[in-house]
Amino acid sequence: MRQHFDTVWQRRGTSWVWDEEARNHICVASEVWSLRQFLRAVSNWPAELPSNGGKTLVVAGLDGSLDLLTSTDAETWLSDAIKPAVLSFQDEYEGDAALAFWLPGGHNRIRAHATTDDVHWLCHAPHGHQIDFGRILWGQANEYPQEILLHPGGKPAGLFHLRIS
Repeated sequence: MRQHFDTVWQRRGTSWVWDEEARNHICVASEVWSLRQFLRAVSNWPAELPSNGGKTLVVAGLDGSLDLLTSTDAETWLSDAIKPAVLSFQDEYEGDAALAFWLPGGHNRIRAHATTDDVHWLCHAPHGHQIDFGRILWGQANEYPQEILLHPGGKPAGLFHLRIS
């Protein structure tokens, strides 16, 4: 998987961020939206986003929601609710804003396979299944996701896509 040192993820595209330092680069805790707020905003997006000088929206709660669902239900929900919301966000801001899903603990739950660049989300008990993020959220464009690195030689802080389709 390619590594990304640039800060473009803070202003454009969609990211899945699990590093607190990375999140603090783009927002303060009080600016984070709930997943419910995010889904309710579809087709009624605000003129100015709450974070990073109006350029970024940070959303929390995706991880907890996925943990509550069976693998079939989680994949259906990602495909039928989350992906269309992300696409709506991209279209509304014409690719000139950043959407970041805050996933605390995601460094232990995102599995990127080095040989194929497939990306899976590992759900917690009671289900404990893996969800194929690549297939569902970014249409198998597995060569495109990039690991966000804050410092050369550092651990990945998240994943970044400039535009999903």
